[in-house]
Amino acid sequence: MKHILPREFYARDTVLVAKELLGHVLLHETPEGVTAGRIVEAEAYIQGDPACHASRGMTPRNRVMFGPPGHAYVYIIYGMHFCFNIVTAPEGVGEAVLIRALEPLEGIPLMRERRGKERLKELCRGPAMLVQSLGISKENNGDDMVGGKLTVCQGEFIGRDRIIATTRVGVTRGAELPFRFYIKDSSYISRK
Repeated sequence: MKHILPREFYARDTVLVAKELLGHVLLHETPEGVTAGRIVEAEAYIQGDPACHASRGMTPRNRVMFGPPGHAYVYIIYGMHFCFNIVTAPEGVGEAVLIRALEPLEGIPLMRERRGKERLKELCRGPAMLVQSLGISKENNGDDMVGGKLTVCQGEFIGRDRIIATTRVGVTRGAELPFRFYIKDSSYISRK
C-alpha cells in the first residue's frame, strides 16, 4: 500500500515543503493507466514574491492557491502548456510549489505514448513535459492530493548535502530569489 503524504506535510513553510518534496513520488491514476515519477526539481512561490500568482490577491485563476493545502493548482502558460503546483502553507495564504521535473518510475510506456518521445530524459524534464507524461490537465485544478487519483507518495529521503538551491527558471520578477531546488546528481532536472 502506498503511503500518501498527509495534508500536514503541505501546511508548512513553502520553501521547506519545496525542498522536502524532492525524492517523493508524484503519482497519477487515469483510465489509461498509472504513471509516476520521483520529484527531482521544484520551485517555491510565496506571499510577497512578485513571481507568485497570488502576489496581487485572489482572482478566479488563482483561487485554488488560497484554499486548503495539499490541493493541485494547474494553470496554462503561453496559451498552450499546463503547469502543476501543489498548494502549501495554511489556508488563505496563497502559496504553492511548482513541480519542475520528475525521474520516470512507473507507466513509462504510457508516458512515451503521451509525449511521443522514447528517451527517458525527454519524458518529465520540465513542467510542461511532466504534465503531459502524467496526463495532468486543467480538470485536475483543485484536486485533493491527499487520497485522490493524483497524489504524492512517500519516497526517498534527500539529505541537505544532495539539494542544490538556485534561482528559478523563466521568471522576470523575483528572479534573484533562490527558490528553485533540485537533487544534485539527478540527470532528470530541466537544467543546471
